[in-house]
Amino acid sequence: IFMDIQMPVMNGYEATVAIRDCEEKGGKEIPIIAMTANAFSEDISLSKKTGMTDHLSKPLDLVRLGEVLRKYL
Repeated sequence: IFMDIQMPVMNGYEATVAIRDCEEKGGKEIPIIAMTANAFSEDISLSKKTGMTDHLSKPLDLVRLGEVLRKYL
């Protein structure tokens, strides 16, 4: 899952926690990658703390995107 952080109703952090809390359908194992313009070290730490697997900042670095895809596919 490529997860945007800023979404209406439920932000990406809240959505990640909800997915991780889901016992069925691989909620604990599915890779969740933050894809956001929030690129400070605090943002990356919060992504990991809430259960995201990795973090990509915008604008996307296509080499880094390829690395992440290879890592989790």
